[in-house]
Amino acid sequence: MSKGLLARLSEGVVLGDGGYLLELEKRGYVQAGPFTPEVSLTHPEALAELHREFMRAGAEVLQALTFYASEDKLATVGLSGRVDDINRAAVAVARKVADEGDALVAGNLSLTWVYEPEDRRSHERVRGLFDRQLELHTEGGIDFVVGETFSWLGEALIATQAAKRTGLPVMTTMSFEARPFAKEGDSPAECARKLIDAGADVVGVNCLRNPEYTLPLVEEMRGAVDGYIAAQPVAYRTPPDLPDFTSTPEFPLDLDPLQMSRRVMAGYAVAARDMGINYIGSCCGSVASHVKAMAQALGKQTEAEREWRSAGKPMSAYEYYGHDG
Repeated sequence: MSKGLLARLSEGVVLGDGGYLLELEKRGYVQAGPFTPEVSLTHPEALAELHREFMRAGAEVLQALTFYASEDKLATVGLSGRVDDINRAAVAVARKVADEGDALVAGNLSLTWVYEPEDRRSHERVRGLFDRQLELHTEGGIDFVVGETFSWLGEALIATQAAKRTGLPVMTTMSFEARPFAKEGDSPAECARKLIDAGADVVGVNCLRNPEYTLPLVEEMRGAVDGYIAAQPVAYRTPPDLPDFTSTPEFPLDLDPLQMSRRVMAGYAVAARDMGINYIGSCCGSVASHVKAMAQALGKQTEAEREWRSAGKPMSAYEYYGHDG
């Protein structure tokens, strides 16, 4: 039987996967703007292939593409009646690919755009949306729950509490926009403490910010709690005054020139490990080549490359120009 998340974390760093929706949009399977995840129904083979690419690159976790797969969000594209189908299909696709190797499957809860801090009815609505997704995810055989991309700490706490009721391990990560605070004003350290108190097994930061603007925040969390810490930054360069890549004028269709190199993401993985981060993944803009470089930098085994030798004279541009990898 495959080891679960907490057992793996107790033994060392766990490597997560990369970004899904923006990459699938580039491939023609997701609509830019709404970025809803009906690809699990319309083109499950494309979703399976991206999962497979991440796992082949070294990812130890595949997140089911249930980000934005809640009723109110899907209603914006006329798919509110397909919530169950989309969630079931996404988990099934991830489960099938994960079982080809030794990867874990995470059910994914995300911001709903419904939460209003002063409106108790919205809190109940959010809780109901999460409960509906979680019922479907657990039926599909997920290994743990990821709650992610929350700017409101209150919404993250609701997700954590709902996920905890499944009896599975829970990882909850915050997203920080222009300022490094939750929308209520809580610092990363305060967010970490409150999420741990709510029952999260792993807490951290994901999306919006690249490694440069994410690492200081997870380092603050690392110093605030004794539990496991996660980092999943985006792989896009941004200016200091716009650390949230979705706030840049290049979002969403002109991001290509801003994509970070695999060497930069490998360096991030090493820096995260060295500061004591336990779950090291990536988010939007991160593709299989980034994950592969991170796996290699962390000393995790990926599929061995063919042995090749020099023929005595250059037989490729790699040799001709004296590149050393």
